[in-house]
Amino acid sequence: MGSEWEELTLGNLCDLITDGKHGDCRDEGNSGFYFLSVKDVVDNRLVYENARQITEQDFLETHRRTNLEPGDVLFTNTGTIGRMAIAPDDPKTYRTTFQKSVAILKPVRDRIDPRFLYYSLQFENARLSELAEGTTQKNLLLRDLRNFSIHVPPMPLQRRIAYILGTLDDKIELNRRMNETLEAIARALFKSWFVDFDPVRAKAEGRDTGLSTHIAELFPDSFEDSELGEIPSGWEMVSLGDVTEFAYGKALKEHDRRPGPVGVYGSNGLIGWHDERLVSGPGIVVGRKGNPGIVTWVQTDFFPIDTTFYVIPRHEYFDIHFLYFALREQELASLGADSAVPGLNRNLAYMNSQLLPPPPLIRAFAEFARPLFERRRGGNDEQRTVEELRHALLPKLISGEVRVANFGRLEVESGT
Repeated sequence: MGSEWEELTLGNLCDLITDGKHGDCRDEGNSGFYFLSVKDVVDNRLVYENARQITEQDFLETHRRTNLEPGDVLFTNTGTIGRMAIAPDDPKTYRTTFQKSVAILKPVRDRIDPRFLYYSLQFENARLSELAEGTTQKNLLLRDLRNFSIHVPPMPLQRRIAYILGTLDDKIELNRRMNETLEAIARALFKSWFVDFDPVRAKAEGRDTGLSTHIAELFPDSFEDSELGEIPSGWEMVSLGDVTEFAYGKALKEHDRRPGPVGVYGSNGLIGWHDERLVSGPGIVVGRKGNPGIVTWVQTDFFPIDTTFYVIPRHEYFDIHFLYFALREQELASLGADSAVPGLNRNLAYMNSQLLPPPPLIRAFAEFARPLFERRRGGNDEQRTVEELRHALLPKLISGEVRVANFGRLEVESGT
């Protein structure tokens, strides 16, 4: 670390370090005003998919405390300590506030680059987590955040370090969005065929389905009544337990994991890596405890831990791709027990109704979806490579072990 680096507290580097609302807000669906918590800070970004929306009045009262702006750094300080994100330059940012479990750090822009602050906090995550107090639920006090010191180089060097790490993050984000697009294409077809019944409606009305002849022939041209309303003639209404088994994952503590290529999955998705699989991929993980009902696709061999179920089809023609989207359409999260640690009761889930098309139609959907998911796998492999590079570079850059001479060259700091 060069002599030009200074040790400064976060309180010196930020205009404001505060947390979210102490208390609750009133829900108002589709209000466009968001009330985020720890669960919405995922993979170094804010995820709005299952975010609470609150009344405008409650938002305005809470927003006075947080006043979220693009470039603010978010740090979860209660329960799960150390999840982070940077508030993006997006209209949603100005309509977002937080629960008490998220701290907001507003960097002084002429003292510290927001992205450098973000990467420094990632580098110091373990040391920050050690400051958290509490036995049943950890809490990192705001005063400890304000008094926490980090090493800061001159602004030009901050920006060069942030540029290098930001370029890697941009590549990771691009891969993530591509994977989302590929899945969205398959999901749109699933919804068209098996939820909205577009081909059946077209045939019933004498219109062209837009499908090839051999696919169109797999759909009926009429509807029949069922417990869920009109369904395509000849399709079967069964229980979810008739088509899939929810098998229990297995405990695997973080300190027991060995480096390897096998993804370890918890109730909210990928949480680490191991050298031994529990299940052969591709497969599906369903959150059981903590984040009940969250459905995650896994392309390769995987190890689901004991906060999850993994899905076993009851019959070989219940294709895993079809089951993934069918489970996404089920409201499994609503079956979670109302307790301190919500949980999904699989016996209740088994009782849910599931519409079952004929096996040839399921196979036709699988033939379309499979190549899209294989492309996702390629993107995932590339993403892991970039993530490993970022993981290796971040501590060396933030600690000054690797010195940035310019935007195109890294140098090992002498004497390290």
